[in-house]
Amino acid sequence: MLENRLLLGSKSGTSPKFTAVREKLINWGIFIVLSIIWGSSFMLMKVGMKEGGTYQLSPYQVASLRMIFSGLALLPFCYSALKQIPKNKLFIVVLSGLMGSFIPAYLFCIAETKIDSALAGILNALTPLFTIIVGIVFFNLKSNKQKVIGILLGLVGLVLSVTAGKTLHFDNFSYSFFVVLATIFYGLNVNMVGSQMQNVSAINIAAAAFCFAMIPAGIILFSTGYFNYDFSNPALIQATLAGGTLGVINTSIASVLFYVLVKRAGIIFASTVTYAIPFVSLAIGLYYNEPIHPLRLVGLGIILGGVYIVNKQKK
Repeated sequence: MLENRLLLGSKSGTSPKFTAVREKLINWGIFIVLSIIWGSSFMLMKVGMKEGGTYQLSPYQVASLRMIFSGLALLPFCYSALKQIPKNKLFIVVLSGLMGSFIPAYLFCIAETKIDSALAGILNALTPLFTIIVGIVFFNLKSNKQKVIGILLGLVGLVLSVTAGKTLHFDNFSYSFFVVLATIFYGLNVNMVGSQMQNVSAINIAAAAFCFAMIPAGIILFSTGYFNYDFSNPALIQATLAGGTLGVINTSIASVLFYVLVKRAGIIFASTVTYAIPFVSLAIGLYYNEPIHPLRLVGLGIILGGVYIVNKQKK
């Protein structure tokens, strides 16, 4: 019901100007909520893999818990989703779950064993670039000079933010590639949702995708020996709760909102959510007294400029 209300167009009796303003406000509201939810994901991964305690979950365990809890959250909708999704779209839905959530979940957790959460959040802003590249190469996406300039400007800010006040060692740099690879999968998924599943409900896409993803995630979690741990230990409970929060809020709920945003505002606008994520990551870092280099803030300001150019409509 929530999704239907978000997707509803203008009603009779409302002026076109009022309707346009209302639609933009709803789109930006979803944009802001997604930025906050996904921006906090990187710190939650760190909490799940926190060092120094009796237990330290592996990246595979945290990612598996994330996928399992996301599937459990949407399990009540799975049966209905499977009945409503056209049979010829079911494979695409499952593939969307793998590329848009399952594989990136493991890649990000592996990366954060060597890089900090703020850097992961910043690198995540590569998603709009790969969204356009993948769209042009595989999905016949028509872009324009304005959008290309905006995304390139965002990448300039990205580079400045990554390099400001911090030297990347080879180990950190190599593990950053896992985040880059995850953004490529995000770009593939965004284009696939936008071009192949316009007539499939967002909640149905998420429910079917994550319920199927529970199966390989459960196998991976079992094979790592997670169920042999002492569950009376508070450290294990805290790490498990971090993975559960990632699954229910940062994956299931956020994914439904993201699919809604793709349908409402298009793939380019939806993918630029990742530009705002570093601000949330850095804000969390400030809360935990992490030093923030001023040039990193300048870089993020440039990124916002790129977001504005990408989404500015020509008169």
